[in-house]
Amino acid sequence: MDNISKKKIIMLTSNGPSSYNMYNGLKNDFDISHVIVEGSGSIKTFLKKRVKRLGYIRVFGQILFSKLLLPFLKWESKQRVHEITETHQLQFEDFDLDKKINVPSVNSEECIKYLQQINPDIVIVNGTRIISKKVLNSISGIFINTHMGITPLYRGVHGGYWSKVNKDEHCGVSVHLVDQGIDTGGILRQGLIETTTKDNFITYTYLQMAKGCELMKLVITDILNDGPKTIKNNLESKIWTHPTIWFYLKHRIFNGVK
Repeated sequence: MDNISKKKIIMLTSNGPSSYNMYNGLKNDFDISHVIVEGSGSIKTFLKKRVKRLGYIRVFGQILFSKLLLPFLKWESKQRVHEITETHQLQFEDFDLDKKINVPSVNSEECIKYLQQINPDIVIVNGTRIISKKVLNSISGIFINTHMGITPLYRGVHGGYWSKVNKDEHCGVSVHLVDQGIDTGGILRQGLIETTTKDNFITYTYLQMAKGCELMKLVITDILNDGPKTIKNNLESKIWTHPTIWFYLKHRIFNGVK
């Protein structure tokens, strides 16, 4: 029996394109026995926490960006998204129903119960809330996450976009161990994406989905063969949030960052 057949692999995730693509991209190469899917949670509670952290004005600007500009950006990038999807063979079919387990939250007692019952060796995390110490310590298996940014410089969200705003060479993806911090776990692999003038805030993510799945396959193979091995870089650690409508328009108009 080889290493792959000895190890139990599951996903701990949310519903959404990134999670669907990761599952479909991995399931033919690795036996994913279960997919634990958390609910979306309360938007009101989420916004309250964000306001407490960032303030009303900034959060208001972020909401305006989401409500007014995102629909336009999705329309603008429709053809490019199709092109990326076809080129990289991204797949967005839902999880197989016989493997799907619904829980209200990754930090719920239900989630812990299922994790302990399944007792996986590898937990592939995608698109969930920050996972609590209690959950991380509930099993002996390791939790690994795909992050849409080069850590630790681009922790948080929209790492590809912020790299373009900063005009640096760190537009990419990280696969890392999960700890209690926000994208602070040990780095397992990282890779850069190649963008064109046709790309924007929306399409950076699709390119990162393709790279993330590629890197995750390599990481799982690394773990199955030799165990997890972390790497280090000399980048400073920063956390980023969503752009406001006025910030995005300023950098699009004056700096050409879409």
